[in-house]
Amino acid sequence: GNRQAFDSGKIKRGIIKAAEKRPIPIEKIDALVDEITKRVYNSMEQEISSKRIGEMVMEGLKKLDEVAYVRYASVYRSFADVSEFMRELQKMMEKKSDKSDEENS
Repeated sequence: GNRQAFDSGKIKRGIIKAAEKRPIPIEKIDALVDEITKRVYNSMEQEISSKRIGEMVMEGLKKLDEVAYVRYASVYRSFADVSEFMRELQKMMEKKSDKSDEENS
């Protein structure tokens, strides 16, 4: 509910933490942070919610590394229990299955 200045360093720290011990080159993390920063500054909105920025991070991480995505999502979405976490994983698995079915058609 409070306003804060946009801080790309904060985004990078969150991504690095989620990507800890994952084989993601720092260049790809920097590129993701740059992409999000550009999207924020190029939007015509005067203010962007932290929720929207978090969604941008999750979109990018999902493409970059699924494990890092799940780590980030688990903190960002603060799953109330294991069943919520499992539902999110199930959604990912279904999308992955749908994608591989399309590729095999």
